[in-house]
Amino acid sequence: MKIAILGKPFDEEYGPFIQNLFDELQRRNTELMVVEHFSFFLQNRIHLPTGITTFNRGDSLAGVDFVLSLGGDGTLLDTVTYVGALQIPILGINTGRLGFLATIAHDSINLALDALFKGHYTFDDRALIRVDSDLEIFDGINFGLNEFSLLKRDSSSMIAVHAYIDGEYLNTYWADGLVVATPTGSTGYSLSCGGPLVLPQTNNFVISPVCPHNLNVRPMIVSDRTVISFEVEGRSSTYLASLDSRSVPVDMSVQIAVRRENFVARLVKLHHVNFLTTLRGKLNWGLDKRTNIFR
Repeated sequence: MKIAILGKPFDEEYGPFIQNLFDELQRRNTELMVVEHFSFFLQNRIHLPTGITTFNRGDSLAGVDFVLSLGGDGTLLDTVTYVGALQIPILGINTGRLGFLATIAHDSINLALDALFKGHYTFDDRALIRVDSDLEIFDGINFGLNEFSLLKRDSSSMIAVHAYIDGEYLNTYWADGLVVATPTGSTGYSLSCGGPLVLPQTNNFVISPVCPHNLNVRPMIVSDRTVISFEVEGRSSTYLASLDSRSVPVDMSVQIAVRRENFVARLVKLHHVNFLTTLRGKLNWGLDKRTNIFR
């Protein structure tokens, strides 16, 4: 089996678990590739197996069977941009905090690898959002797993976002910004803006205004088969366009639209993990604080 590993710096307490991961993969005679910047970080912290190769963004991952993402949800979002249209299955191992996407706890690595090598898993295909613009703004990586956002810059005044669905006028949002989230992204920024939780396999986008001036403007669910386009006005000459964790300043004159991407992010789903269980655990639904028991 050939496995690529992406990760970000971790706290010292996770060192033994990461060492165990590499030891276990070596024991199983796995061909390993590690993203270069993470390999440099690991060199003085754990003992790496011999024969590991490194890669950078833009290098082909063709022939890789699985990609392991070591970190939090942000690391997994970044991992998706390395995989792209290859749709290589991604397994998220959580050394971060919340972990809606990176669902494998660091102390369950051996159980997860055992399930992976025995084939005890399914694929969870997640829709991606694609950004089209008349001027390239994301260096060719114009897709994301969570959301696309239009936001005012720093302390500038609110912006006006004129939104259209399939060319038909929807609304003008006078706000600090506007978020268009995938079902996966409904547990992220959109949720903090008052947007609804959406099950991963529903074919929808969630449009959520950020701090709208008009209080009667509420989040809206639309089909992900539509094209949502925008025109932005404001006192500043630029605003921020954000795709997952990547943000860039954009001139008001740039034309932008979003739609569903033609390929998906393929997550590895182990049999003992499901979205509803994750949702209850991460959001503490049903937790009785008197007994610390979920009901």
